[in-house]
Amino acid sequence: MSNSIKASMQNFAVNQALNYIEGNPEENIPKLMELVDKFTPEGWYAAQRDAIRKVIEEKNNWYQLILRLYELDPGVRRAFFQNFLFNASLKGGATQEEMKEKYGCNIPWGILLDPTSACNLHCTGCWAAEYGNRLNLSLEDIDSIIRQGKELGTYMYLYTGGEPLVRKKDLIKICEMHPDCEFLSFTNGTLIDEEFCQEMLRVKNFVPAISLEGFEDANDSRRGQGVYQKIQSAMALLKAHKLPFGVSTCYTSRNVEDVSSEKYFDLMIDSGAFFVWFFHYMPVGSGAALELLPTPEQREKMYRRIREYRNSKAIFSIDFQNDAEYVGGCIAGGRNYLHINAKGDVEPCAFIHYSDANIHEVSLLDALRGPLFMAYHDGQPFNDNMLRPCPMLENPEKLRQMVADTGAESTDYQSPESADHLCGKTTPYAEDWKVTADRLWQECGTCAGCGREI
Repeated sequence: MSNSIKASMQNFAVNQALNYIEGNPEENIPKLMELVDKFTPEGWYAAQRDAIRKVIEEKNNWYQLILRLYELDPGVRRAFFQNFLFNASLKGGATQEEMKEKYGCNIPWGILLDPTSACNLHCTGCWAAEYGNRLNLSLEDIDSIIRQGKELGTYMYLYTGGEPLVRKKDLIKICEMHPDCEFLSFTNGTLIDEEFCQEMLRVKNFVPAISLEGFEDANDSRRGQGVYQKIQSAMALLKAHKLPFGVSTCYTSRNVEDVSSEKYFDLMIDSGAFFVWFFHYMPVGSGAALELLPTPEQREKMYRRIREYRNSKAIFSIDFQNDAEYVGGCIAGGRNYLHINAKGDVEPCAFIHYSDANIHEVSLLDALRGPLFMAYHDGQPFNDNMLRPCPMLENPEKLRQMVADTGAESTDYQSPESADHLCGKTTPYAEDWKVTADRLWQECGTCAGCGREI
C-alpha cells in the first residue's frame, strides 16, 4: 500500500475517531478502539492500539489524562490531535521512514530551534547565558527550516534559547504560516500574559513547556528571586484559558528531593500541566557548575520515582536521560531530533555544542548527510546499556572521537570549549554512574518499554 493511501486512511480514521469522541468523551472513549479497528488495516500499529485499549479498559491514570484533554479549548484540542498525532506522528512518520531509506541518513521527528540567544533571566549553570544576546534566526530562516523539514516529513518544531518568547510576535506568525505543524516552546514563563494567551487561542498550535526547578526556594535559587511566583501566575493564566502546557524540569544535585516528590507531581497536575520533561543537568560551557551534577544515588532516585508516578499520576512524564530504553538509545543527531542554534549552526543535540554545518550555507538534508550527523547515524546506539545512552555524559570517548574524526568545531561563541575539555568533566561522572547503571539494567529483566530479555 502506498504511503499516500496509508496517510489518507489514517487521516480518515483519526478524524472519525475525534468526531465520535467529541460529543460525549466519557461515554464514547471506551468505544474508541472499535471504531479505530474498523477503519485501519489489521496489524497496523498493533502494539500501540493494544496499549490504548488497555488504558481505556482499566480506566487508569492515563485514561484520566485523556479525559483532562477534554477540559481544553475545543479548537486547540482539535489542532493538537491533528498536528501532533496525525501530521507529526502518523503521516510524518511514514514520510520520515521513506526519506531515511532514500537518503541513507537520519531524519528527525522533531527539530529544536533557537529563535534568539537573548534571555531576560540569568540562571545558574545555563550555557545559553554564555551565548550572548545578539544572535537571532530571522523569520525567513525559521520558515525555510520548517519548509525543508516538512519535505522530509517533520511536522514537530520545538523552541529553546535564550528565551524564545522574547520573539513572541514572530513565533505566532510562524504558527500562522504553518498551521499543519505543532510548535512547543521551552520557556521560563515570565513573559506569558493575557495578550499572548489570546494569541495562542487564535493560532491553536503553540504549546509552552515552562521551566520549573522545584518548589520556591529550589527554583528561585537557580532562576532568581520572584521567578517561582511569576511561573505560578503564568500557569494559572494558561489554565484559566483552557490552554495546554507542560513543565520542563532540570534535575540537579540540589533539587532532586523537590522534583522527585509526590508533592511536586501533584503541584504540576493541580496547576494544569499535561506533561513534564525531566532533563539531567549537563556540565556544558566554561561556566558549568560541576557541583550541580547529580550523584549516582540521586539519579537512581529520579529513575525510580518517575516510573512510579508514570503509573499513578495523570500527567505524561519523560525523563530525557533515563528513558532511552523506550526509544533505543540516544535520539540526537537527527535520529529523532536535532538542534539549530541562533547563529544557524546545525548541532546533533541541544547539549552537544559542536557542528560542521550551518543552515545559512547548506540545506537541512545536506547537514543530515554531513560527516558529524553520519557519525551519529553509524554509531547509534552508543552503548548496549540504555541507561548509558549519551556520547557525552556516559560515553565521553565516543564524542571525543566523533568530533576529532569529523572536524566539527565548538559553537560556543563566547568561550569555545574543546571536546577534550568537555569530556574531561564528564569522564569521572561516567565512571561513577556505570556501576549503578549496569546494576539497574540487569535488574530490568524483561522490560515493558523495549521488550528485551536477559
